[in-house]
Amino acid sequence: MPNIPFLDLVTPHRELEAELTAVFQNTLRTAGFIGGPVIEKFEHDFAQFCDAKHCVGLASGTDAVRFALMAAGVEPGESVITVPNTFIATTEGISQAGALPEFVDVDERTYNLDPEKLREYLERHCDKDQESGRPISRRTGRIISAIVPVHLYGQMADMDPILELANSYNLVVIEDACQAHGAEYFSKKDNRWKKAGSIGKAAAFSFYPGKNLGACGEAGAVTTNDAEPAHEVRMLRDHGQSRKYYHEIEGYNGRLDALQAGILQVKLAHLETWNKQRRERADEYKRLFEASGAALPPYEPSWSRAVYHLYVVRTEDRDGMMNHLKEMGIGTGIHYPVPLHLQTAYTSLQYRLGDFPVAEKAAAEVVSLPMFPQLSAKQQAYVAEGILNFTSMAVR
Repeated sequence: MPNIPFLDLVTPHRELEAELTAVFQNTLRTAGFIGGPVIEKFEHDFAQFCDAKHCVGLASGTDAVRFALMAAGVEPGESVITVPNTFIATTEGISQAGALPEFVDVDERTYNLDPEKLREYLERHCDKDQESGRPISRRTGRIISAIVPVHLYGQMADMDPILELANSYNLVVIEDACQAHGAEYFSKKDNRWKKAGSIGKAAAFSFYPGKNLGACGEAGAVTTNDAEPAHEVRMLRDHGQSRKYYHEIEGYNGRLDALQAGILQVKLAHLETWNKQRRERADEYKRLFEASGAALPPYEPSWSRAVYHLYVVRTEDRDGMMNHLKEMGIGTGIHYPVPLHLQTAYTSLQYRLGDFPVAEKAAAEVVSLPMFPQLSAKQQAYVAEGILNFTSMAVR
């Protein structure tokens, strides 16, 4: 029986073993563990990859969300709008910046922030602060200062209408691009394709090992086209220092270490190829599923070039499908089974079941299928066969 993992992290590291080992050896021989040219080189190259002017390497994607919000001027006591179907790091970053997360439901097809629901929320559920022009949430009485659209599963949110609303209400937009390294969005407003990480005031990236660009441990980054938040994030990550032992603010220990930066530098050279292979694998899944009717492929709008960090389908009998595929030796995952507004950690926010029906329905039905650059067409055919077998049995 074939064994098809949900994610293969062994093969790419085996293929790059000599280069990655050289990074480790160089780090040992130079004792350049923190800061220095290796980190500066990666920051320069990743900024260039994202079509952004600045990149600041950090210890994690969570730090990236938190520091980006703080550097963009989000203040304690304010609220930040995001979506309920994301990993908790998005809202942890908001809370740790001193703000309160407030949720808006997602689009049924893309699972990303729905601009029309955002508009409805701002117009019908908020008042306007006369001094700042920003919305005041009737739910909490707090001023809303920012929006964090999440580019979920490797596909970007519909940014033009989100930015238009943000400009109307004097809101900062911070992209959560932690799953979207290299994803692109066609802006009708600017009549060109734009990379994730180059559109908002700033963007947060995670380099957790399973990402399209993953470290061999924890790592993250903020990208921005604005020198001021880049400078602020650099201080925040390094105890508030503008230079050694001169502390302009009280900061944090959130630095990217040189070993991880060197590993990411090696992998960055392969990222475009890996993303291309993921898109090819997604096209093959689409062909297989459209031919068999076994599953509905993910929706990719004309304005999107997704990089398929995850390949997600939906089924009403998720446990049944996953168990059937497991028996066939096929790995699967769930991202994410409980939306954030229903998590115990956020009981104090007093949201209820039914508040965000689209996110809730998706959370009960989504299944992530095997997706990685080295996935073969033969393996995908086996996955599709397994899903077709399951759906055929369910119809009987």
